[in-house]
Amino acid sequence: MRLPWPNLGFSKLASRISLRIVFSMQLPPVPSLIASLGGLVAVTTWRLREARSAVSLRKIVIPPLGMATGFCMFLVPGFRIPWSWAGIAFLIGAVALAYPLLLTTRLVRQGDAVMMKRSSAFLAVLFVLAAIRFLAHGYFDTFLSAQQTAGLFFILAFGMIVRWRVQLLADFRKLAPGFSTGVPEN
Repeated sequence: MRLPWPNLGFSKLASRISLRIVFSMQLPPVPSLIASLGGLVAVTTWRLREARSAVSLRKIVIPPLGMATGFCMFLVPGFRIPWSWAGIAFLIGAVALAYPLLLTTRLVRQGDAVMMKRSSAFLAVLFVLAAIRFLAHGYFDTFLSAQQTAGLFFILAFGMIVRWRVQLLADFRKLAPGFSTGVPEN
């Protein structure tokens, strides 16, 4: 029996097949909805746990830096979108979608620690943002590939997170000037 691909060896063949599957896969609506809801539950749980511990410079700065590694997806041509779309997505995230997060998140000083205090509307804001993302995702999937839609929403989310974290950093420095370098004053 002759195989339709050249004999590349098992490891090369497996990686070639898995790349084909990953880059050509488009999830049907039900699994996509389940995955989105699972991600929402995970993020919500993480955010609620994070609110119980003191805020530090590291906790503010590291998430956007870690998220920035996601820009490596644009090394793959299938994820690329026009620069103007990327700029618009970043601005929409930074201006429109970050605004509710900024309104519902506040830093307060409790003794020597700076704590994050969220309003009761914070969870509602997270759910509304997730719903907007899901509905917009369905719209963009009609004329963009799944990879381009993923790249567009990554940039949108990055803009939202960067603006929110920059504001948190500014508030943190006002409340804890000795902690601005991460080292408490003596």
